[in-house]
Amino acid sequence: MAFLDENFLLHTDLAKKLYHDHIADLPIIDYHCHLPPQDIAENTQFDNLHDIWLAGDHYKWRAMRTHGVNERYCTGDATPREKFDKFAETVPYTLRNPLYHWTHLELQRPFGIHDILSPKTADSVWERTNAFLHTEKGRVRGILADRKVKVICTTDDPADDLRWHQQMQKDDSLNIKVLPTFRPDKALFLNLGDGYRSYIEKLSAAAGVEISTFDTLIEALRKRADFFHSLGCRLSDHGLERMYAVNYEMGSVKQNYQKFMAGSDISEDEIEAIQSAILYELGLIYHEKDWTMQFHLGAQRNNNLRMYRTLGLDTGFDSIGDWRQAEPLARYLSRMDTENTLTRTILYNLNPADNAVFATMIGNFNDGSEPGKVQWGSGWWFLDQKDGMTEQMNALSNMGLLSHFVGMLTDSRSFLSYSRHEYFRRLLCHLMATDVANGELPDDEAWLAKVCSDIAYHNANTFFKF
Repeated sequence: MAFLDENFLLHTDLAKKLYHDHIADLPIIDYHCHLPPQDIAENTQFDNLHDIWLAGDHYKWRAMRTHGVNERYCTGDATPREKFDKFAETVPYTLRNPLYHWTHLELQRPFGIHDILSPKTADSVWERTNAFLHTEKGRVRGILADRKVKVICTTDDPADDLRWHQQMQKDDSLNIKVLPTFRPDKALFLNLGDGYRSYIEKLSAAAGVEISTFDTLIEALRKRADFFHSLGCRLSDHGLERMYAVNYEMGSVKQNYQKFMAGSDISEDEIEAIQSAILYELGLIYHEKDWTMQFHLGAQRNNNLRMYRTLGLDTGFDSIGDWRQAEPLARYLSRMDTENTLTRTILYNLNPADNAVFATMIGNFNDGSEPGKVQWGSGWWFLDQKDGMTEQMNALSNMGLLSHFVGMLTDSRSFLSYSRHEYFRRLLCHLMATDVANGELPDDEAWLAKVCSDIAYHNANTFFKF
């Protein structure tokens, strides 16, 4: 079997039929990513492969550092070509790491390059990819059209003016729906002290509300949610270590928040009570607006203090955390459900040890009002690879209904990451066809094709109500 040929990951005739005949050409709904909206609005033409592929990619930086590559070639002042060459040196040593598959899938599509990246092929790959990037098809919108991307939901701070989204709303030449996603995490992180207060000044200016009390904070967040909604936002997102859901007394919350904003210190327990109250109030806003609420839980960030001080956030020094997730998650969802204010929700876990916890948690709050109202999201970050995605689908199959799953997302900052949808779809078809081969599912191509197509595209298209 050839490496990464047209039947990559498809080991039976049925898997090949399901993928090639029913799944491969479906559009993509990327309902969670970190793509810069400015690049879509301006239809950016990247100058070289480094700028679209390596810049900002902490997955690749981690591999390069592990291979012994100096930081200068990751985030430092080396030239784009020097950085690419160091990555090309690293790739042959990434065998069995997901990067090995991602790298070569991304070279195949959209560039049409089937070479194995190494120092021997680096010159050719660099020249051919750069030549493509300087064509019209190599611009951002050309790449998105090639991958049949239909909807992109970016990740945006409430204080953002969304000017690029406003520009795209008026652009009749844009054939892709690009929508903002409301991510108000910075309004929760009181533990940052003066950094939090500085952020609140920005949020105040954006909302036109002077924030000094808990009530004015919620008023400002509501105004920004209104603005986001006017530009098509239909999702929120939170990236938290764990859910904030301690019991609190609102009078104390308001008193302590005002005290904190006046410059006084408050305890960690008082901070968590405020965070729990903010998250509850946000849940009410999401329900009122009929948004889908997302929680990415379990990342332990900025573990290397030296490198955090040098490089800042999102530079490749995060890992899987091991917080207790079940109790606070159940407490939060149960309160919203009891008050009939629980909106559609997607939960993502980063620790595979919690797979069964999340797979069973969603079943507690699916109330029959619609299929899969509370979802367990696809494997993300360290788990968006063959084992991680397969284990997520297996656990969901065993403890829920895989057939109502809303499928894959990129969670990426790179316009070349849409190969992750292809990878996921191939794994899905392989999973179903293997069960047929083992006599564990009936050999009903039409029904299996419907279920796989729903998971790959149709469920998301219905679920998010864009």
